[in-house]
Amino acid sequence: MPDIKEMLPFLIPLAVAEMALLGYTLYHILTHKTYKYGSRGLWIAVVLMGMEFIGPILYFLLGREDN
Repeated sequence: MPDIKEMLPFLIPLAVAEMALLGYTLYHILTHKTYKYGSRGLWIAVVLMGMEFIGPILYFLLGREDN
């Protein structure tokens, strides 16, 4: 089993990318009023519950309304 210290160079950038994607997704949800499917509350819940990359990716694939 690999030591956690050996994995840190991979885990730290991954965590930073995850938080950046989550922040941008929440910003986008809160600043737009229209969505392809669902409502603002639904997408906030989906993004926060599926916080690992899945929630934000689902929003950009299914929820984002192109302006």
